[in-house]
Formats: sequence, structure tokens, C-alpha cells
Amino acid sequence: MEEIKKQFEQEISLVENLTDLNELKVKYLGKKGIITELNSKIKEIPNEEKKEYGQKVNALKNAFQTLYDEKKSSFEQALLEKKLQEEAIDISLPSTKVAMGSPNILEKLVEEIESLFMSMGYDVMDGPEIEEDRYNFELLNIPKGHPARDAQDTFYLKDDEILLRSQTSPVQIRSMLANKGEKAVRMICPGKTYRRDDDDATHSHQFMQIEGLLVDKNIHLTDLKGTFDVVAKRLFGKDTSVRLRPSYYQFTEPSVELDISCFNCKGKGCSICKNSGWITVAGAGMVHPNVLRNCGYDPSIWSGFAFGFGAERLAMLKYGIKDIRTFYMTDLREVKTFDRKEAKND
Repeated sequence: MEEIKKQFEQEISLVENLTDLNELKVKYLGKKGIITELNSKIKEIPNEEKKEYGQKVNALKNAFQTLYDEKKSSFEQALLEKKLQEEAIDISLPSTKVAMGSPNILEKLVEEIESLFMSMGYDVMDGPEIEEDRYNFELLNIPKGHPARDAQDTFYLKDDEILLRSQTSPVQIRSMLANKGEKAVRMICPGKTYRRDDDDATHSHQFMQIEGLLVDKNIHLTDLKGTFDVVAKRLFGKDTSVRLRPSYYQFTEPSVELDISCFNCKGKGCSICKNSGWITVAGAGMVHPNVLRNCGYDPSIWSGFAFGFGAERLAMLKYGIKDIRTFYMTDLREVKTFDRKEAKND
């Protein structure tokens, strides 16, 4: 046993890598290893000597294991130090620029408009996207047979009574009904709407609409124009002028188109404004008396105005986007374009 101990002490001291060290372990402690063989011979030892023999074999085994563990630990420590040196990071070097995403430009625009209207005392409301016909059409003074009800425009889900909302106006209706004709209403309702309208690059079957409603006493068309003037200057610059043109909508009377002076040519005429100097951005008007009555308001006491913006249209005008599908792309190159355009506009 003393000879075996001297032998493995010398061999372990000469080992230079983990592979050779593990081979030594097999040589001495493997199934047919030298120390293992010594342990198996205990049956040949006289009974009175077995205890002493067993203790010496265990001592020999422990001596080998101790030397093996120390050597293995030294190899592992050396490997770790080498790896740390090879993979060291020089923190004095310039950092690597990592491409980052940002909020969608359409989302940013909606949040900007929400913030603006909240600063004017408006509430931001939400409602169901699967809507009843009475909220989407009937209570808005749109009778049966009106072209807006045409199946080519609206996604009906069940018996022409359940549909995907074609506008966010039902949220206005629900807000007025909730007040039972007793309280003023000042709210906007941004949200998804759905129409069978995807014929070109500027239209989609799903789009974001931002509608607003103000119902109170002694509300006039001039209040609508003043509100629109604030929005236009916030979105398109302080030099932006606004105008109202007569129009027709079933749920407002009188109805108007809301125009802004062309931000590109400053009224001189260009392709964006079709050489008119003006760009239509929304429809609006005074809430129709029938709509007020339908929602429990007495039109002899209450009046109000309503308006509706297409969020995509506003963003396309503000940032020069020509294809509506751009808003739903996840290409980081498009995100960079948005960031540059926003910085330029700011």
C-alpha cells in the first residue's frame, strides 16, 4: 500500500490536464482500479486482520481522493482565469448601438390628442367594438334604409342587429343615456372602427376614429370652431388657419366639414391640398335635436357639438405617410422614419 501511495502521488504531481487526471482516477478507483482491487481482496484476509486491513485501504483511498480533488480544483481555477482573461470586456471602448423600438406613431398621435382634450376638461371614454344596431345607427337618427346601413359598408354579425361598430359614435350615445338628460357631457372616444372599405392604400377595413362630443347649455357653432382651432394649431403648427364648410350628416344639424390651411404650401396650392390651399380633416356639426331627444335631452334646453377625426388620416397628413399599412408594420426601419419625422415636426 505504501508503494501504491508513492506511485499515485508521483503520477498526480506530473499530470498537466483534467483528461489525464480523470484517467488516473479510473486507474486507481475505477471498477478494476488498483485501490478497488485491494478492497475486493479483504475476503482473503484472516478475520483478526480484516479490520486493520480495511482501515488501511480506506486511508489509501481517501489519500488519493484528497490529492485528486486538490489537483482538479487547481485545473478548474486555471481554466476559469484563462476564460475570464479571454472574455474580458474593455469598458473604456465605445458602446455598441443597439436598435430600439418605440411606440407606434399612430398611438403617439392618439395620446397627444387625448392629452390635449383632457387639458380642456374632456373625459376619455371607451365602449364595445361589437355593438347593437340601435346604438350604432338608430339613436343617431340614421333610419332603416339609409345608405350607411348598406352591407357593403358595415360588418353585420347577426340578423342586421349586431355588428362591428362602424364609428365610435355609440360611445357618445351611451354616455348621454347614462346621464339621463340631466348632466352636461364633455368627452372624446378614440377607438377601433370597422367598415368594408379597403380599396386603396389610404383606406383600411379597420381604422382608428377619434370622436368628440360636448353637450351643455348655450353651446354654439362658434364653440366648435374655437375647439377645432386649438386642435389644428397643436397638431399642425401655430400658423394653421381653420374654416368650416357646410355639409350634411344624419346626426348633426347644421353639419360642417372642418378644414385646415395646407401646412405644405401655406395656401399657395400643391398636390397635398389639390391646389385648393385647404385640407379637410374631419366632419362635425351641432348635435341633431332628434339625437338629443333619443338620449333623453330636451333640445330646447340643451345643445352641443360633435366631431370625428380619422386618426390615420391625421397621422398621414402630419408625417407624410402615403400607405396606411405602414402603421401596422414592425420593420424597425419604419420606426426610425417615424422618429425622424416627429423630431422634424417638433
